Amino acid sequence: MSKALDGPTIFMKRDDNTGLALGGNKTRKLEFIMGDALAQGADCLITAGAAQSNHCRQTAAAAASLGLECHLVLGGEEPEQTSGNLLLDKIFGSHIHWAGANRKGEDIPKIVEQLTKQGKKPYVIPYGGSNELGALAFVEAFKELESQRESMDVLFTHIVFASSSGATQAGLMLGKKILNSPAQIVGINIDKGKTDKVPFDQYTVALASSTASLIGANHQFTESDLTLNSDYVGEGYGVVGTLENEAIAMTAQTEGILLDPVYTGRAMGGLIDMIRSGKIKKTDRVLFWHTGGAPALFATQVT
Repeated sequence: MSKALDGPTIFMKRDDNTGLALGGNKTRKLEFIMGDALAQGADCLITAGAAQSNHCRQTAAAAASLGLECHLVLGGEEPEQTSGNLLLDKIFGSHIHWAGANRKGEDIPKIVEQLTKQGKKPYVIPYGGSNELGALAFVEAFKELESQRESMDVLFTHIVFASSSGATQAGLMLGKKILNSPAQIVGINIDKGKTDKVPFDQYTVALASSTASLIGANHQFTESDLTLNSDYVGEGYGVVGTLENEAIAMTAQTEGILLDPVYTGRAMGGLIDMIRSGKIKKTDRVLFWHTGGAPALFATQVT
């Protein structure tokens, strides 16, 4: 890919290979979150996402592996054909609740009430697994990356990834600060329009600060610590265009690696554009963090 772009050396962190239900970055978050659920005596999990949510697919798999009931609150209406992540959700035995326009868990409280009345002990996982535990997982992930980087004797100038629910970016920001890394943490905004971006920026910064407090680290963050590139939102969440299609094809045809159409396709498309426009220079060394999501390829028209 570097040769095809006549650009910088590009490294890739392969969270698509994490191993749980075809992989993805949510596996890291779930390691921490599921431990908390078990510690609290939960017997069922509830989380939310879009119909093709990677987070929901990995949560369903984690629940199945631990013998927990799983309830997924998915945006939209039930499709006529089941494919991609939704097919896997059903294979893992999850209970699916369709929520119409609500894809971020707005309907969760009433499901908690129903399950509690049935004598169950529900545990709510926030949208995208984005809380302090989810962010803490990416502090650990940054430490893992630093160990690999040192063994390779390389310094990254940029770490680029898809940013949507906040915990991945918050955790990487905190990891960078704890380990005093010079790398620029560059989130590619996947779905936040102009009205959503300011509160999302504030949320991500606050999450990085509260995660630092959780582990006793004396670090506080401001919006000046956050780099969230919103140039590639296009027509919105899940709308696949030329940017995503080209990135998926180029990565597959130059590296034999699959991206997904919603998250990594858009993030890689952003990286490609930043290289072509000169925002990232040929002398830079870029780490692209592959957050997974390939099952969604089988539910999307990609050209």
